Amino acid sequence: MLKKGLALGLVLASTFTFAQTLTTNTGSPVGDNQNSKTIGNNGQVLLEDIHLIEKLAAFDRERIPERVVHARGAGAFGEFVAAADFSDVTAAGFLSQAGKKTPLMVRFSTVTHQQGSPETYRDPRGFAVKFYTEEGNYDLVGNNLPVFFIRDAIKFPDMVHAFKPSPLTNGASDPNRVFDFFANVPESTHMLTWLFSDYGTPANYREMVGSGVHAFKWVNDKGEVTYVKYSWKPAQGERNLTADEAAKIQATQIEHATLDLYNEIEKGNFPKWDLYVQMLKKEDFAKLDFNPVDVTKVWPESVAKLVKVGTMTLNANPTNYFQQVEQAAFSPGTLVYGIEPSEDKLLQGRLFSYFDTQRHRLTGNFQQIPVNAPKNKVTTYNQDGYMSLRPQTGDVNYQPSENKPQVKEDTKFKYSKSEFLAGTTTTQATIDKENNFAQAGDLYRSFSKKDKENLIKNLSGALNSVKNKVIVKKMIAHFYQADVEYGTRLLKATNLKVTDIQEYIKK
Repeated sequence: MLKKGLALGLVLASTFTFAQTLTTNTGSPVGDNQNSKTIGNNGQVLLEDIHLIEKLAAFDRERIPERVVHARGAGAFGEFVAAADFSDVTAAGFLSQAGKKTPLMVRFSTVTHQQGSPETYRDPRGFAVKFYTEEGNYDLVGNNLPVFFIRDAIKFPDMVHAFKPSPLTNGASDPNRVFDFFANVPESTHMLTWLFSDYGTPANYREMVGSGVHAFKWVNDKGEVTYVKYSWKPAQGERNLTADEAAKIQATQIEHATLDLYNEIEKGNFPKWDLYVQMLKKEDFAKLDFNPVDVTKVWPESVAKLVKVGTMTLNANPTNYFQQVEQAAFSPGTLVYGIEPSEDKLLQGRLFSYFDTQRHRLTGNFQQIPVNAPKNKVTTYNQDGYMSLRPQTGDVNYQPSENKPQVKEDTKFKYSKSEFLAGTTTTQATIDKENNFAQAGDLYRSFSKKDKENLIKNLSGALNSVKNKVIVKKMIAHFYQADVEYGTRLLKATNLKVTDIQEYIKK
């Protein structure tokens, strides 16, 4: 009887349709969408006007909480084609066969500014890819720049607060606040050198490189671990903006990168990126003068060569921005068998924080929203809560159970074994081999003459607006320790001398 009733309901749903007729959320035709129901022509509005109440209530809820970071973004859909069989180093199925295709969704974004901010602001760009693999979703969540400002998640809320509007004035990002924080965080020197160069303002999303930023673990079926870092290289080439070029675009358009991505895909100019991976074994770590899981460091190609993993093509725009882009939810903890997090302190914090923020924004069932839902069958006893949509039937909602059908774990998919150093737990220790300045100096020296000039111009311009000169001196001391020429040019541009920063140089 129940099945017959369900079938009848489906027939009714498909039979009684009102083509081109406005309806309520429950499908009831609307008779008047121009006038509220009132007592006479001029009297009070009645609460019983269900269409009015529903319309206003839906409008009131059109905005969900904005992302705290990565609020402004654009997205598209496409596919990934594996370049080779990587099963010798990872059990991840989507990398197990050359030519294997995996559908995906990408969201590009700016990091620190609000949803309606210009896409020309100097800011890291988010580069998040959701692979809909046959073994569940895999999120490769990264940025356009290969390193980050901090190496420990405990500093993340403070860093974002420093970038965000002042709680006193609500003014835009203030160099006085930003550099007040970073003057006391020497590990930021490398990232700030990237950010204040022209790499801090990519021309658009299509011509932007990407990086997984963190080190991850690839694990094969034997349980053997290889540490990896990811890089996306655009087939369209890479292009960045000078400060002057960015200002000209911003004068007339604030969403140039979003529209560029959408319009080019509509024209059939499908952007492509090749994904590369660098690999290291744990036994190689001791040979390096930096900690390879330190997120403020890159792996030089002389240490770990780039190996092509596959190619991503974006060939479809979203059909509804809110449903498919604003509701898209990513987390570095969305992993598949064969890929695990490294001991990176920032990554370890993000594993919690990203899931937590999506539960806040989109409810605890955010993974049931179509854009976030995996393509393979989900079998779980997680249940109920806001917006619970996954079909759940039967009397058994627990495991283990002897009832049929039996749902059991498969020991094949256990996590790999982790190695821990003997010792006591502590919250006071930094990582080994901090080496805060060397790679920042290497980066500066790798820049062209023009890139160096733009970096000094951009960075000194921001520092010259800082009122507390102790902050300026401490910041320049960091850059001076990275490269003497780098620091000296900043001293000249800020009307300071070497003697002004001597007390802040690490002995």
